Amino acid sequence: MDLALLRTFVTVHRAGSFTRAAALLGLSQPAVTSQIRHLEQQLGRPLFLRKARGVTPTTVGDELAHKIAPHLDALTAITEADDDADDRSAPRTLHLAGPPEFTSLRALPALAALIPHGLALRATFGSAEEILAGLAAGHHDLAITTARPRGGLLSATALCDEEHVLVASPRWAARLGGPAVLHARGVSALRDVPVVEVHESLPLVTRYWTAVFDTEPAVTGTVVVADLRAVLACVTAGAGLAVLPRYLCADALDTGEIVALLDPPVPPLRTYFLVVRTGTLGLPHIARTHEWLLRAAVDW
Repeated sequence: MDLALLRTFVTVHRAGSFTRAAALLGLSQPAVTSQIRHLEQQLGRPLFLRKARGVTPTTVGDELAHKIAPHLDALTAITEADDDADDRSAPRTLHLAGPPEFTSLRALPALAALIPHGLALRATFGSAEEILAGLAAGHHDLAITTARPRGGLLSATALCDEEHVLVASPRWAARLGGPAVLHARGVSALRDVPVVEVHESLPLVTRYWTAVFDTEPAVTGTVVVADLRAVLACVTAGAGLAVLPRYLCADALDTGEIVALLDPPVPPLRTYFLVVRTGTLGLPHIARTHEWLLRAAVDW
């Protein structure tokens, strides 16, 4: 069976669209359509269901992709590794995707040390769903996400855990009467405190309330802003309480700009994962970046 047909098939499967796959492969959309049709004729089974926007793999298509994608990626890795051996001085560009705060404050500063050694970086921010879809489609080389992907097309390695802290300004903390009062009264003590969050669904507050108070929050967001750094700024200014990663607010806690309202014996944690397309760790620039981030995360 023609490897070019299989490579086109895997690219369409990851991209979810003949048009996007054509752009990734440097082919015309009719050429991609023709190759997929030819492969389907060889197999005697449909591989995709055509829809108004893009395509959806059939069960046969999904099964084939999971079987062959790692092997095709491994062949690509071998080929590109040979190219690297021919030109060690050529900088390699790594396309990294991750959540904006963690990527900006943790990953990118750690990777700065690799820049003088031939690594170029392109960073993209997004939600976990957007990041994993982009990685599967070939738009990124390496992703950082709080969601562990399923299936065999993507491979995940645990990177680090982040601790979540319930914080507010000193003025709000004094109003609440301190941790002892909060421990005694429980979540009811927080009922009248404004909440600052990154989304209307209150993802961080909900996780904290469930883990620490064993209940769902009966509150709504007073300030909703889609960046944890902005959430921290609002809390520091006295807008209300928030749940933040400790790495993000450690300096503000140390200086007393904000206060931890509770110190639970088992604080809520969230795990970050390093995710690649299966087989691509054979590429030296991806493998080196992956290893470097794992080493840096030991101190996170």
